[in-house]
Amino acid sequence: MFLISDLCEMLEEYLEYDQVKEIYNAYLFGAEAHKGQHRLSGEPYIYHPIAVARILAEQRMDHKTIIAAILHDVIEDTPTAKEHLSELFGEDVAELVDGVSKLTQIQFESKAEQQAENMRKMMLAMTRDIRVILIKLADRLHNMRTLGHMRPDKRRRIARETLDIYVPIASRLGMNRLRIELEELGFKSMYPMRYAVLDNALKKARGNRKEIVQKIETSIKHRLVQEGFSGDVIGREKHLYSVYEKIKNRVSSLSEVFDVYAFRIVVESVDECYRALGVVHNLYKPVPGKFKDYIAIPKTNGYQSLHTILFGPYGVPIEVQIRTQEMHTVAEKGIAAHWRYKTGDAVGSADHVRAREWLRNILEMQKSAGDSLEFIENLKIDLFPDEIYIFTPEGKIMEMPRGATAVDFAYAVHTDIGNSCVAVKIDRRLAPLRTPLWNGQHVEIVTAPNARPNPAWLNFVITAKARSNIRHFLKNLRQDEAIQLGQRLIDKALTAFNVELKDVPEQRVNDLLEQYGFKTLDDLLADIGLGTRMAQLVARALMPEETAVNDNLADESSSSALMIKGTEGMLVNFAKCCHPIPGDPIIGFLSAGRGIVVHNEMCTNVGDFRKHPEKWIDVQWENDLEGEFQVSLRVDVSNQRGSLATIAATIADMGANIENVIMEEREGNYSTMNFTLSVRDRQHLAKIMRQIHANKKVLRLARS
Repeated sequence: MFLISDLCEMLEEYLEYDQVKEIYNAYLFGAEAHKGQHRLSGEPYIYHPIAVARILAEQRMDHKTIIAAILHDVIEDTPTAKEHLSELFGEDVAELVDGVSKLTQIQFESKAEQQAENMRKMMLAMTRDIRVILIKLADRLHNMRTLGHMRPDKRRRIARETLDIYVPIASRLGMNRLRIELEELGFKSMYPMRYAVLDNALKKARGNRKEIVQKIETSIKHRLVQEGFSGDVIGREKHLYSVYEKIKNRVSSLSEVFDVYAFRIVVESVDECYRALGVVHNLYKPVPGKFKDYIAIPKTNGYQSLHTILFGPYGVPIEVQIRTQEMHTVAEKGIAAHWRYKTGDAVGSADHVRAREWLRNILEMQKSAGDSLEFIENLKIDLFPDEIYIFTPEGKIMEMPRGATAVDFAYAVHTDIGNSCVAVKIDRRLAPLRTPLWNGQHVEIVTAPNARPNPAWLNFVITAKARSNIRHFLKNLRQDEAIQLGQRLIDKALTAFNVELKDVPEQRVNDLLEQYGFKTLDDLLADIGLGTRMAQLVARALMPEETAVNDNLADESSSSALMIKGTEGMLVNFAKCCHPIPGDPIIGFLSAGRGIVVHNEMCTNVGDFRKHPEKWIDVQWENDLEGEFQVSLRVDVSNQRGSLATIAATIADMGANIENVIMEEREGNYSTMNFTLSVRDRQHLAKIMRQIHANKKVLRLARS
């Protein structure tokens, strides 16, 4: 059992006497606040905060962080107020404790939403002060160490959250030692049977391996001494979770994983790292393509080492990592390795700079996210462990997650470039925007001033920044279009009363907004544009009662039809069942959340819509239309060689694009081709159909 006296003894090694005394006073306050509270194990609750503080003391964290660790549950689990903590221990400590405290006063619709909102609160607090996440990681580590007292279902839920969120965060901050322990504990609680099987297999293999590891270690040490090195050589065992991940992802079999021998060489300087690499490559032959230089190009979390794989004795592969002592410290402790808060500012080391850049991305991501669940989804996407390195046109190196596309890269450069990208040059050759990028490629984004994000990009982008910015742009665009469409619909409805919206008294509009629960007129117009609220009903509500009930004035059948341009965007959709094009008689159906869906009046589905007269409106095509509209053609042809090519050439000659074609075999004598074309209007389609019909191979032709 770790007591406060043990903690103080540890802290005295690196903190001043007054700071240790302040920490002890925080313990007395916390012990009094948690008096009478016990953990599921039966021990007094205060033992948990002391254990969390110890984990941070091992990282040599500053005294305010240790105080906040001791008090991290007092706001959440006791009547203590944040203001009281601020008076006693300062604003910094109060903010840190508040950052790791869950939201307990707010009622949420679901457990998932509550967890997501708590995580969002903590991550935003972390963007203000990264010590928040360091306290939370230490808290989670001690909870994982004592998870055995909980119900199995709760153990699995906490373990899953740890593996999905906290392990990647620890990895992103470079805290390797803490990450490995969280992985092992999470794996053991999530899959106890799998853990036991692998643990037994590793113990059985360990006896055979010990002699081989010792021989390889001795030979590497001997060769380094011959070359004048004084570095340490350490044989490493693979961690169970990393073994499990390789087997699960079918990278290796169990025997193959255990047959890889891992060694770490720690030397004094960067120059010696490269010289030591030459020594081990001279001792054992390197495996081609398996060398990685993370010293020249560090990982996102600041990790630096040389990695190589060698053909060792007895035909076994050897993994070797070569680094300096400072690199080793950073690899183990990450952002906490050089932490000092004595001056009030974090040291401006490279790992802190990278962490702050990541935090800025999180802040930008949360501004674009619609709700806490979307934010957590984006956060999970952002926590990628593997990176690739891409060259910009100026020769700058940019880190991207593995599998990132050209659109991800465009948003990584700048949000405006992502929003306006239209093409990409990869190694000076044009390529599709959805093209996945690879290490070392030279990437140049082509932009256009009037371009905007395509909703289809959401199907292939993988970075949180790209996904959240695309969603944010489309959401705002959708809102703007909904307001514009709502304005047109309400103006059309008000023509039945011979008035315009601007003529309606402001007080009457405000009364209606209050009645419907909207803050602004734009909110009401957006609701109408999305098809959620009927414009006719709103128009009646805006009119005085004696006017609204006067059938002579409210003869809606006399109102003009809504004009459709075909370029309205996201909230005027053309039905896929009948593909209306300019020149067709059309009808508009108000669909909740989608705006207006335009159908051909001859469409078989219109009969169903007629049962809901309050939801359809008269629409007409604008006189001057520019653009292309999709239409479907069904063509029956005799089975002769070249039929498809001939018809496709005819369509191309008529200035139309083929969007899609599906072939169906019919009894061997003839085939059916279903074309989806882009045409300008009904006249353009008629000319195309006449040319196709002139082909002797065509038996029947019709719109489908």
